[in-house]
Amino acid sequence: MESNDGGIGMTTWIILGAVAVVALFWIVQYNSLVRLRNWIDEAWAQIDVQLKRRYDLIPNLVETVKGYAKHEQETLQKVIEARNRLLSGGGRAQQMEANDQLSGALKSLFALQEAYPDLKAHQGFTKLQEQLEGTENKIAAARQLYNRTVMQYNTKLQSFPSNIIASVHGFTRSEMLRASDAEREAPQVKF
Repeated sequence: MESNDGGIGMTTWIILGAVAVVALFWIVQYNSLVRLRNWIDEAWAQIDVQLKRRYDLIPNLVETVKGYAKHEQETLQKVIEARNRLLSGGGRAQQMEANDQLSGALKSLFALQEAYPDLKAHQGFTKLQEQLEGTENKIAAARQLYNRTVMQYNTKLQSFPSNIIASVHGFTRSEMLRASDAEREAPQVKF
């Protein structure tokens, strides 16, 4: 309603205030969804950095092993092929599958040190192995961060009232990284 002096009435101010509160709430919710989505991208970038670090360490490791394990070309070839698949592209799921295959190939490579005592004693091999193990730990930590961030984002997407804002602006669910079947298998211990 308008007041008698031609100004804006109390009802108009209340409506404008309510619209401003709703708009502010909408903006805050939208920005929190954007922030979480960006955190997912950043968490994935951290995984990618560690995968690249491991990718760069592998040629040195392979060359070191070649000098000692000349008869193990099949194992070395599997490591090289898995390494090449890792950065050949594809989505996040394909990269993590290639990562799992590379982890399995590296386990076979590290098992060679038992058959070649000179390799086991080689300082360069030991240092490379330690660096790769450290990188594996960093990859595992980065995967945990990624999954935690995806969980927060997906929870926000499914929670009321942010789910309405998410659907209006086209935010979609992200998938968590899962352990592969090979990672779920219990290691075989033989005496």
